[in-house]
Amino acid sequence: MPWEERPETDPLDALALDRLGLAAPLLGATGWIDDLARLVAIDTAAPPGQGYGAFAALLQDMFAPLGFGLRRLTMPEEALSGAPDGGPRINLIASRRSGRPVCCLHFQMDTPPAGPGWSRPPLTLTRQGHLLYGLGTRRMKGAIAAVWAALRAADAVGLGLRFDPLLVFTTDGGQGANPHAGLRHLAEQGVLEGHLVSLGGLAAPRLWTGSPACLDLEIRIPAGAGAAEAALPVLSRLTALQGQLGQGTDCRNEGPRLSITTVSAEQAVDRSNAFCSLGLHRRLGAGETRESILAELDAVLRDVLPPGHTATIREVAAIPAVTEPHRGPNAGRWQQAMRWGFGFGPEAFREYGGAAPSALGFVQQAGVSEILQAGLQRLGQPAQGPDECTSIDDVEALARALLAYLADVPEFPSF
Repeated sequence: MPWEERPETDPLDALALDRLGLAAPLLGATGWIDDLARLVAIDTAAPPGQGYGAFAALLQDMFAPLGFGLRRLTMPEEALSGAPDGGPRINLIASRRSGRPVCCLHFQMDTPPAGPGWSRPPLTLTRQGHLLYGLGTRRMKGAIAAVWAALRAADAVGLGLRFDPLLVFTTDGGQGANPHAGLRHLAEQGVLEGHLVSLGGLAAPRLWTGSPACLDLEIRIPAGAGAAEAALPVLSRLTALQGQLGQGTDCRNEGPRLSITTVSAEQAVDRSNAFCSLGLHRRLGAGETRESILAELDAVLRDVLPPGHTATIREVAAIPAVTEPHRGPNAGRWQQAMRWGFGFGPEAFREYGGAAPSALGFVQQAGVSEILQAGLQRLGQPAQGPDECTSIDDVEALARALLAYLADVPEFPSF
């Protein structure tokens, strides 16, 4: 193993490396597949989100024996504006403090509804060779099992950790107009600290470089019976702007974007109260700000609204950008651990940026600037969908990478 290539190692470092070498082969014997089956069996689809309580109880059963104190944080009503009816949204925090620096490990608890197209029962873990099928296996439940196996193996051989892991389980899906409520709420409450590893990403030698900001806006045009007619030139100009913004982007689908998400006319008994509404989703490009976007739209309205008509612009939701999350003091160690865990070669990790806004923008806005990413998604593979699956090899590779990253072993200049 590359860990053995260091020419000089002091006795304490050698002992830690020996324990890491002992822990890695134990991952398969921890029983993580049985726990993954228990995780898959609980329906955490959102909406309706009625399985969160049972899921939190299972996580308590899994991590409390490893010395973690767990606490539930039920989302307050005011943080769930626009959420559909369903069960309570329960976030879960698991901590094990020893005074070391904190590393947050983040998992999104939600899965989409199973939907059509499954050839296997989605809430039953089904094994076929080295593949494990079940709803959530690739996106987050498999990653939870990997972290549990890594911590279980470390405890079994007495391997000390460099970081105190803070496990953060959030309910972020199915929130209607507020799709990132869980992680945003925890970030704003100051629950997160240190740096963060997001485990909903790729099982590949990639460095996530961030994601753009976005705004969801509503343009409302009140004009009695003439509201719809007044909206037509506005819609035409926005459609042209939508095309212009798309032309300036590269093949990676980065840069500013405008989407017209809804067009609706609301009638009223008193026709003077009727209005037309346009819903917009605006992804920000480099150098753009909320103020510049609002000024751009305000100019459109002044230019094309017929005489005698007015309009208002309302901000519905906003997600901040994530900028350079991989430029932190732990990035080199993270790459080394990923190489050791997955067997990636010595070539440099390639950078990639997210085309869609990310809830992790709220994390960085709250002061946690270093955000690293990994997971069980393979390149070219959908994150979720019918017959979602992961592999035993990938789960144990992620567990090895996390084991190496968290372990209190010396830094290595190269592999």
